[in-house]
Amino acid sequence: MLDELRKLAVFADEAGFDVFATTEHHFHSEGYETSVAPLLLYADLAARTKRIKFSPLGLVLPSWDPIRAAEELAVLDHLTKGRIYAGFARGYQDRWVNVLGQQYHATGAPMDGSAVDNHNRRVYEETLKVIKKAWTEEAWDYNGEYYKVPYPYEEGIRRWPVAEWTRTYGAPGEVDEEGVIRKICVVPKPYQDPHPPLFQPFSVSENDDPLHGAVRDRPVDPRFLSARFPASVPALPRGGGREPAAIWGSAKASAASAPSISAAPRRRPSHSSATTNYAGFYHYFGGFGFAEAFRLPEDAEKYPPPTMLPQSEWTVERFRKAKYALAGTVDQVKARDRAAEDARRRG
Repeated sequence: MLDELRKLAVFADEAGFDVFATTEHHFHSEGYETSVAPLLLYADLAARTKRIKFSPLGLVLPSWDPIRAAEELAVLDHLTKGRIYAGFARGYQDRWVNVLGQQYHATGAPMDGSAVDNHNRRVYEETLKVIKKAWTEEAWDYNGEYYKVPYPYEEGIRRWPVAEWTRTYGAPGEVDEEGVIRKICVVPKPYQDPHPPLFQPFSVSENDDPLHGAVRDRPVDPRFLSARFPASVPALPRGGGREPAAIWGSAKASAASAPSISAAPRRRPSHSSATTNYAGFYHYFGGFGFAEAFRLPEDAEKYPPPTMLPQSEWTVERFRKAKYALAGTVDQVKARDRAAEDARRRG
């Protein structure tokens, strides 16, 4: 798999693709979505490519120490000379989020406004705040609900025998007059100023509005969000005189997701969608609610939110009709892709 990813990344770089992005998931003994260390992967792929950028979509913050995430992303930013984005997510798969998020007592978020969902959100918001402080502030402290700097916060860190060295050469304010650590300075700061652009993948939760919290560093294309977040669209920031950039939705679920492409040589029919990406949705992703990506305008009356599409509606025909699947010969797929892009530009 890793050898194939290397070939794909080099090809994408040479073909002019902009960004290579993957998820973060763990414990996938079934062999699906094996993406356990995206930042390590990007370091390897960046060394083999020249211009393409890389982005985790995303690092699941309730399973990370935020300062370690800030450090590793900053180092990767330097290694790639700014060829990374920072994508963060809340986590929805209980099997691994419950285990790796136990330091915050965080579990997978069912996106239903429940106590579990709200707790996961608060952890996510706080860890993201810590990451941004680490990237943008010289010496800082933080007294949060789930994370404290220094620790213990009130007492400070008293066993620091090189206090004079730190006071002389460290960041101002790290050490008080008694030699107690009161603040920290996270190094290095990112290569990009002030930090890599931030993105948040989202799926079916209106609370996962990508404008939420601090993930507001890029303009958003209203056409991709109007159906899911109608209340947010009027307030979306737009680039000054530029075409607004599209928010990066999850490749599995968002209305902005990339299509599944199935093509074959001119004289041979294409592979059926049923034997390609559709199978993954029907047997796997649909169980997490991602079949909502296949919603059509007429579904609003028959299955009004929060009612989700029943499994009987997860059909190959809907897969294609929703334009998630582009199937046919190479020329047919190219023509349909161009038509979709033209429609997007027309709004």
